[in-house]
Amino acid sequence: MTQLLDRLWSDAVQDVLHAGRRMDQRGWVPATAGNLSRRLGDGRIAITRSGGHKGFLTEQDVIEIDPEGRPIDGGQKASAETLLHTQLYASDPTIGAVLHGHSIAATVLSMALEAPVLTLAGYELLKVFEGQSTHDTAIDVPFFANDQDIARLATVVGPLLGKMPAGYVIRGHGVYVWGRDMAMALARLEGLEFLLACELERRKS
Repeated sequence: MTQLLDRLWSDAVQDVLHAGRRMDQRGWVPATAGNLSRRLGDGRIAITRSGGHKGFLTEQDVIEIDPEGRPIDGGQKASAETLLHTQLYASDPTIGAVLHGHSIAATVLSMALEAPVLTLAGYELLKVFEGQSTHDTAIDVPFFANDQDIARLATVVGPLLGKMPAGYVIRGHGVYVWGRDMAMALARLEGLEFLLACELERRKS
C-alpha cells in the first residue's frame, strides 16, 4: 500500500513539474509568478511551494497540503494563493488540477477593460471548454479586482463557482483554470490564453 501511495504521489508531482515547464515555455509564469496544483484520487493535494520559478521546479518544490490549504509538513510554505486552489477543489469533486499563470495578454486586457467580464464569441477554440460543442457560442470570462487578502478575494469568486467554464482572471494579475486532470487543465489554459491573445491583437487594430 505504501508503495502504491508513493507512486501516486510521484505521478502527481511529475504532472506539476511538466505543467510548470510547459507554462514557462509559453511565457506564462515569469520570475516566481504562478502556482499549480493537482489533487490525487485519495484526496491529497500536491501544490507548488511559495517562491519557486515554475520553469525550474524540482520534486522538492511540490508540497502536500490538506483540504484547508495547510502544509502537512509544518516547515514548508505553500503559495499565498493556495486558498483559491482549495476553494475550487471543495466546490467540485471532479476537479483534479488547478493552474494559475501570469501572461501578458491576461494582464494587459484585464487592466485595460473596465467591464466585469470579457465575452469570447465565435472562436473555434471555445470547444475546449466544458459544455461547449460549437464555435457558434459565447462564454463570459469574469474579471475580479486584485486583492492581497486572498480570503476576501475567495468570497468574491465564490458565488460564480460552477459558472465559469473558461476560468477567470484577476485584474493585473493572471488567470485561473482547472480540469478533471492535468491534461485537461493545461488544454483549457492554452485555449484561454490563445483567446486572450486574440482579443488583445484585435484591440491593436
